[in-house]
Amino acid sequence: MFSCRWNVPLSLKNRFMKSVFLTLLVSSLLIGCSKTEQQAADKADVMPPLTEAEQVELFDQASALFPALPSAMPGSEGDSPELIALGRDLYHEVRLSVNDKQSCNTCHNVDNGGAGVDNETTSPGALGKRGARNTPSSLNAGFHFVQFWDGRAEDLEAQAKGPVVNPIEMGMEGPKAVEAKLSGIESYKAQFASAFPNNKRALSFNNVAKAIAAFERTLVSPSRYDKWISGDKTALNAQEQRGLHTFINAGCIACHTGTAFGGGMYQKLGLVNPYPSSDAGRFAVTKDPADSLMFKVPSLRNVAVTWPYFHDGSVRTLKEAVRLMSWHQVGKKLTDNEVASIEIFLKSLTNEKITATHTKTIASKM
Repeated sequence: MFSCRWNVPLSLKNRFMKSVFLTLLVSSLLIGCSKTEQQAADKADVMPPLTEAEQVELFDQASALFPALPSAMPGSEGDSPELIALGRDLYHEVRLSVNDKQSCNTCHNVDNGGAGVDNETTSPGALGKRGARNTPSSLNAGFHFVQFWDGRAEDLEAQAKGPVVNPIEMGMEGPKAVEAKLSGIESYKAQFASAFPNNKRALSFNNVAKAIAAFERTLVSPSRYDKWISGDKTALNAQEQRGLHTFINAGCIACHTGTAFGGGMYQKLGLVNPYPSSDAGRFAVTKDPADSLMFKVPSLRNVAVTWPYFHDGSVRTLKEAVRLMSWHQVGKKLTDNEVASIEIFLKSLTNEKITATHTKTIASKM
């Protein structure tokens, strides 16, 4: 056997040990600094909790500005179980599209904790073409004062007709084509007769829209905020309450008010500082120059899971959406703390039935 031993001069050994010591010292300092920096970064997203007096004032403000979401949508009092069941089937019916592959639920997914959207920038239609605008959520839509970004539909029934016969969306040639196609499906004859017992011609395009609207009126999507505003003071934690306080004081309430935190008015996009957009908004409907760049203010319900944001779907993160809206609509540059605080509150507007599985799925698309 052979043995091998290094004969290293003592001076070299000392220099080597000093080098190792200095390396370890620097490494420990860097690790310590990185931990300190991370702790500082973590604290940067946290604002001090409200005082008791501020909490009382906040609750009073919120009660006036954002009442709890009602348990039922307007118009639902006349919806029978048969009508709702028919509407649910039609909402998921791919045969309402020209290629038998696309339903309302394709773009407005409400299954398995779906948030009523597809999380696409713009949605692909039955024939592969994409729409020009981001798909809004169908959850809570019946609480809005009009439908679509430009308000071209006055209610859910009018809205339900549009995509089915839109050449870029579901692509059916017209109401008669829809009626003829559904009339060839035996099960629907009985369902329409049951849902519309007083109609001589129960299976009609108008009744298709009425049934889908009835189902959509069941898509009420409350959140922990509603528990809090209804009296459960533990439903929102200290940081979420601070976030609501920041949301109000930042001026977001100029547009986002009411039970849906929006959906109740039109507003010019780029009210204070211009927003680059080739989409003229409501002007395309009214041809009134005053409506140029006017859009329906979107609801902030479930906003944390309904990205991407704005009518053009150009913004991927909630933080960036908050930052940009403050600048373009209010003329204010929010601090990082303010943005983070508002985001914390907005996440509390997510319905608890929108599952973690769904949230994980859509996050993988980002």
